[in-house]
Amino acid sequence: MPSRLIATSVFQGADLVGGEAGLFLLDLQKHSGKQAIRLDRCEIDWERRGFEVGFRGIAIDGDAVYLMAGDELFAYTPRFELIGSWRNHYLKQCREICIHQRSLFLVSSAYDSILRFDLDEHAFDWALHAQMHQFRFKAKHFDPNGDDGPLPLNKLRLTDVFTNDNGMYICGLNTNGMLHFSGKNIRMSVELPPLPQNARPFRNGVLFIDNEIRKLRYSGRENDEEDRALPLPGPGRGLCLLNERAAAVGSAPSTITLFDLQENQQLLSVQLSKDDRSAIHSLAVWPF
Repeated sequence: MPSRLIATSVFQGADLVGGEAGLFLLDLQKHSGKQAIRLDRCEIDWERRGFEVGFRGIAIDGDAVYLMAGDELFAYTPRFELIGSWRNHYLKQCREICIHQRSLFLVSSAYDSILRFDLDEHAFDWALHAQMHQFRFKAKHFDPNGDDGPLPLNKLRLTDVFTNDNGMYICGLNTNGMLHFSGKNIRMSVELPPLPQNARPFRNGVLFIDNEIRKLRYSGRENDEEDRALPLPGPGRGLCLLNERAAAVGSAPSTITLFDLQENQQLLSVQLSKDDRSAIHSLAVWPF
């Protein structure tokens, strides 16, 4: 099992001075965390980046650590030296990000869209607009560098994207479940309760945070005995698989909890801040 995690936390409030939010490294063996970047001390201007201030999605490619900050993608070295940043007109209210093959995919909640960033060319080269009409979903491609993209209506309130060899999985607060994009069509993969976070396929079912009951849940498609519901200390957001049986989950105020999914029990919990204005947003294994 990995011994270290990286976590982003966001802050609700205008006064960042002394705010316990930013970027954290968590040592699972020592059950402790340290703050690697403080929001009030980094070079980023956080004004007009959304109600929740701070880094959001995390993705790691080689020696580059990609962090999302609302409407801008940043790249850092493992020592958190800034090496690049990119913006796009259709990148707004971005939540989670993920990497598949040589592409980084980003959720643009404001535009109900998924954008693709080429990790070799360092450029946005593809975009997908997700639409729902009479409970049916439609996928429309558009050029992220053109002028014919969608309006910022935020109808689906997209929060999450996950990609693997079986396709792309998309979830939002208004999608009523986890969607699957095959490359041509979008369909409902599995219906979920209200307020899901970080939904992704897992084993023969779906793993997600159920904020209606504040639990990490795994629901199998065939075997009801495989259903899991593990309580969280607060509203949950941020999910990272450590192996086939262990997962780390973020919650508010900034807390990271590890669970054994096979034994259906909590392994440990580390609170990084007691400030109610700060909350974990995203988690990833720290490989360095």
